[in-house]
Amino acid sequence: MYKVRTYNQISVKGLDRFPRQSYEVGSDIGHPDAFLLRSQKLQGVPVPESLLAVARAGAGVNNVPIAEYSKLGIVVFNTPGANANAVKELVMAGMLLATRGILPGMAYVQSLTHLTDAAEMSALLEKEKARFAGGEIKGKTLGIVGLGAIGSMVAEMALAMGMKVVGFDPALSIDAAWRLSNEVTRMENLPALLARSDYVSLHVPAMDATRHLINADALAGIKPGAVLLNFARETIVDSAAVQRCLDAGRLGRYVCDFPEPAMLGHAKVIAMPHIGASTEESEENCAVMAANQLMDYLENGNITNSVNFPAVRMERTPGTTRISFSNDNVSGVLGHVLSVLAEHKVNVVDMMNKSRGELAFNIIDVESRPDDAVTAAIQSVEHVIRVRVI
Repeated sequence: MYKVRTYNQISVKGLDRFPRQSYEVGSDIGHPDAFLLRSQKLQGVPVPESLLAVARAGAGVNNVPIAEYSKLGIVVFNTPGANANAVKELVMAGMLLATRGILPGMAYVQSLTHLTDAAEMSALLEKEKARFAGGEIKGKTLGIVGLGAIGSMVAEMALAMGMKVVGFDPALSIDAAWRLSNEVTRMENLPALLARSDYVSLHVPAMDATRHLINADALAGIKPGAVLLNFARETIVDSAAVQRCLDAGRLGRYVCDFPEPAMLGHAKVIAMPHIGASTEESEENCAVMAANQLMDYLENGNITNSVNFPAVRMERTPGTTRISFSNDNVSGVLGHVLSVLAEHKVNVVDMMNKSRGELAFNIIDVESRPDDAVTAAIQSVEHVIRVRVI
């Protein structure tokens, strides 16, 4: 029986993925094999010795102490792309709100409570509507920074709306490149994209390399009057530099999903309460993906969408037992483990070894289930972090 401890409100569709005959799932589970969460901060939360994996139902994992978990051999999953459509649609809403006089126009209408005659209101609105005139996005250029799951969907949407799309992503994966329309013009660097774009939408992860990616130097070269949209993470933008650029009149508007006190009330800021992924469909998709990834890892040792370990997948060989182990990515470890198996006359049927940065992960199918002495011998191999027999 596998045990999964949940944090936050997880969609029922995700929870229903766990078969009740082989999984115990709940918020008060003791000795859990896995955590399933959304926004719960795990920094400082005691780590059970039984913990094998953590799945975040969402893309960001800044609420998970990844470095600490990696040293313990705990695999951390996220769900990239599961909330992509929800974010994509909000990006479109943000562009339209920044372009048309929708918000001030609606506020003006709601201020007319002193009027009681419909004809009088209609005449007044006809007279005043020019105050709220805006532009159209068709024919304008959208610059997308980050062309992954969300960025590529935003690009497709913008092209369908008749926009021109340019993109920049120095870490574009092969899978992402295949998803990307050939109508998207790839830019060689960020300054080139900023100088050309009427709208700039950010879709990169929050990490040291992207902290304050949009800063005073970057904004100095942005196209005058451009609209900056941030539905990624707050740390990607230097908010003080953005505010100075808005006040100077160089940046047209800033649309963000991460409000800060200094920006409240600013006429050129449209701030939303972090609702990019807040749709019923998105929460269901994230929960289902997270549950599926946890089950595949717990039952088979396969890893998909981990943020700290390599992607590893191997079909189960019928009639075999599976051994998985994580280790520091140094030479010789796998050879030592295979020697242990040979010494104990454990026959290897199939195997796979993958590495990522400082970590490696291995799956080995063997003819018969090894005894505890074999497991202990593998665990004692230098640089082996964690061993499982599945």
